[in-house]
Amino acid sequence: MRNLDMIEHTVHDLLRQRIYGLACGCADCNDAAQLRNDPIHKLILDRDPIDGNPLGSQPTLSRFENAVSRKDLFPMGSELAEIVVNHHARRLGAKARLITIDLDPTDDPTHGQQQLSFFNGHYDSWCYLPMVGTLQFNDESEILSRNNFCAEW
Repeated sequence: MRNLDMIEHTVHDLLRQRIYGLACGCADCNDAAQLRNDPIHKLILDRDPIDGNPLGSQPTLSRFENAVSRKDLFPMGSELAEIVVNHHARRLGAKARLITIDLDPTDDPTHGQQQLSFFNGHYDSWCYLPMVGTLQFNDESEILSRNNFCAEW
Protein backbone atom coordinates (compact mmCIF):
# COMPACT_ATOMS: atom_id res chain seq x y z
CA MET A 1 0.00 0.00 0.00
CA ARG A 2 1.35 3.42 -0.93
CA ASN A 3 1.81 5.88 1.93
CA LEU A 4 0.10 9.06 0.74
CA ASP A 5 2.53 11.25 2.71
CA MET A 6 5.51 9.75 0.85
CA ILE A 7 4.17 9.85 -2.74
CA GLU A 8 6.30 11.83 -5.16
CA HIS A 9 5.17 10.14 -8.39
CA THR A 10 1.61 9.37 -9.44
CA VAL A 11 0.71 5.89 -10.69
CA HIS A 12 -0.08 7.47 -14.05
CA ASP A 13 3.42 9.03 -14.25
CA LEU A 14 5.12 5.78 -13.22
CA LEU A 15 3.15 3.83 -15.81
CA ARG A 16 3.96 6.35 -18.53
CA GLN A 17 7.63 6.44 -17.51
CA ARG A 18 7.81 2.67 -17.69
CA ILE A 19 6.04 2.48 -21.07
CA TYR A 20 8.24 5.18 -22.63
CA GLY A 21 11.33 3.48 -21.20
CA LEU A 22 10.26 0.20 -22.80
CA ALA A 23 9.61 2.00 -26.10
CA CYS A 24 13.18 3.33 -25.95
CA GLY A 25 14.61 -0.16 -25.50
CA CYS A 26 15.04 -0.16 -21.72
CA ALA A 27 13.67 -3.64 -20.99
CA ASP A 28 14.07 -3.40 -17.22
CA CYS A 29 14.20 -0.67 -14.60
CA ASN A 30 17.99 -0.57 -14.32
CA ASP A 31 18.25 2.34 -16.77
CA ALA A 32 15.97 4.51 -14.61
CA ALA A 33 18.98 5.88 -12.70
CA GLN A 34 20.24 7.59 -15.86
CA LEU A 35 16.84 8.29 -17.45
CA ARG A 36 15.20 9.90 -14.41
CA ASN A 37 17.01 13.17 -15.18
CA ASP A 38 16.92 12.84 -18.98
CA PRO A 39 15.40 16.05 -20.43
CA ILE A 40 13.42 14.24 -23.15
CA HIS A 41 11.91 11.75 -20.70
CA LYS A 42 11.02 14.55 -18.32
CA LEU A 43 9.44 16.51 -21.16
CA ILE A 44 7.20 13.66 -22.33
CA LEU A 45 6.01 13.25 -18.74
CA ASP A 46 5.01 16.92 -18.65
CA ARG A 47 7.89 18.09 -16.47
CA ASP A 48 10.25 20.95 -17.13
CA PRO A 49 13.21 19.30 -18.90
CA ILE A 50 15.79 21.41 -17.07
CA ASP A 51 14.34 22.39 -13.68
CA GLY A 52 11.64 19.71 -13.29
CA ASN A 53 11.78 17.13 -10.53
CA PRO A 54 13.49 13.84 -11.41
CA LEU A 55 11.36 10.92 -12.57
CA GLY A 56 10.96 7.69 -10.62
CA SER A 57 14.14 5.88 -9.57
CA GLN A 58 14.94 2.22 -10.25
CA PRO A 59 13.75 1.13 -6.77
CA THR A 60 10.53 3.16 -7.18
CA LEU A 61 9.79 1.59 -10.56
CA SER A 62 10.63 -1.90 -9.27
CA ARG A 63 8.26 -1.47 -6.30
CA PHE A 64 5.61 -0.17 -8.71
CA GLU A 65 5.97 -3.22 -10.98
CA ASN A 66 5.96 -5.71 -8.11
CA ALA A 67 3.08 -4.13 -6.18
CA VAL A 68 0.45 -5.81 -8.34
CA SER A 69 -0.78 -9.19 -7.13
CA ARG A 70 -2.05 -11.98 -9.37
CA LYS A 71 -5.55 -11.26 -8.06
CA ASP A 72 -5.27 -7.66 -9.34
CA LEU A 73 -4.20 -8.60 -12.87
CA PHE A 74 -7.54 -9.80 -14.27
CA PRO A 75 -9.50 -6.65 -13.32
CA MET A 76 -6.63 -4.51 -14.64
CA GLY A 77 -6.62 -6.40 -17.94
CA SER A 78 -10.39 -6.08 -18.22
CA GLU A 79 -10.21 -2.33 -17.55
CA LEU A 80 -7.43 -1.87 -20.13
CA ALA A 81 -9.45 -3.81 -22.72
CA GLU A 82 -12.48 -1.63 -22.01
CA ILE A 83 -10.40 1.55 -22.38
CA VAL A 84 -9.00 0.42 -25.74
CA VAL A 85 -12.35 -0.70 -27.16
CA ASN A 86 -14.13 2.47 -25.93
CA HIS A 87 -11.38 4.66 -27.41
CA HIS A 88 -11.77 3.09 -30.84
CA ALA A 89 -15.57 3.09 -30.59
CA ARG A 90 -15.45 6.88 -30.07
CA ARG A 91 -12.89 7.25 -32.86
CA LEU A 92 -14.92 5.23 -35.36
CA GLY A 93 -18.39 6.24 -34.20
CA ALA A 94 -20.95 3.64 -35.24
CA LYS A 95 -18.77 2.55 -38.16
CA ALA A 96 -17.16 -0.50 -36.51
CA ARG A 97 -18.59 -3.45 -38.43
CA LEU A 98 -15.79 -5.92 -37.70
CA ILE A 99 -13.30 -6.17 -34.84
CA THR A 100 -10.49 -8.71 -35.27
CA ILE A 101 -8.65 -9.73 -32.11
CA ASP A 102 -5.24 -11.31 -32.67
CA LEU A 103 -3.47 -12.92 -29.69
CA ASP A 104 0.10 -14.15 -30.06
CA PRO A 105 2.74 -15.20 -27.52
CA THR A 106 6.20 -13.76 -27.94
CA ASP A 107 9.33 -15.01 -26.22
CA ASP A 108 11.45 -12.70 -24.12
CA PRO A 109 14.63 -14.67 -23.30
CA THR A 110 15.99 -14.35 -19.77
CA HIS A 111 19.46 -14.89 -18.38
CA GLY A 112 20.39 -15.92 -14.87
CA GLN A 113 17.71 -16.68 -12.34
CA GLN A 114 15.09 -14.07 -13.09
CA GLN A 115 11.83 -14.15 -11.19
CA LEU A 116 8.92 -15.91 -13.01
CA SER A 117 11.15 -17.09 -15.87
CA PHE A 118 10.32 -20.57 -17.20
CA PHE A 119 11.85 -22.97 -19.69
CA ASN A 120 9.92 -23.13 -22.96
CA GLY A 121 10.56 -26.22 -25.09
CA HIS A 122 9.30 -24.58 -28.29
CA TYR A 123 11.82 -21.74 -28.05
CA ASP A 124 14.42 -24.01 -26.34
CA SER A 125 15.26 -21.31 -23.81
CA TRP A 126 14.41 -19.84 -20.44
CA CYS A 127 12.11 -16.90 -21.09
CA TYR A 128 9.08 -14.88 -20.23
CA LEU A 129 6.21 -15.60 -22.61
CA PRO A 130 3.94 -12.54 -22.65
CA MET A 131 0.76 -12.62 -24.70
CA VAL A 132 0.48 -9.75 -27.18
CA GLY A 133 -3.00 -8.72 -28.25
CA THR A 134 -3.82 -6.50 -31.19
CA LEU A 135 -7.12 -5.18 -32.49
CA GLN A 136 -8.07 -4.38 -36.05
CA PHE A 137 -11.20 -2.44 -36.92
CA ASN A 138 -13.00 -2.96 -40.21
CA ASP A 139 -10.36 -2.96 -42.96
CA GLU A 140 -7.76 -0.82 -41.11
CA SER A 141 -4.27 -2.15 -40.79
CA GLU A 142 -3.20 -3.30 -37.34
CA ILE A 143 -0.58 -0.53 -37.24
CA LEU A 144 -3.14 2.19 -38.00
CA SER A 145 -5.42 1.00 -35.18
CA ARG A 146 -2.51 0.82 -32.72
CA ASN A 147 -1.06 4.22 -33.75
CA ASN A 148 -4.43 5.94 -33.36
CA PHE A 149 -4.64 4.69 -29.77
CA CYS A 150 -1.02 5.45 -28.82
CA ALA A 151 -1.06 8.95 -30.30
CA GLU A 152 -4.01 10.01 -28.18
CA TRP A 153 -3.05 8.24 -24.94
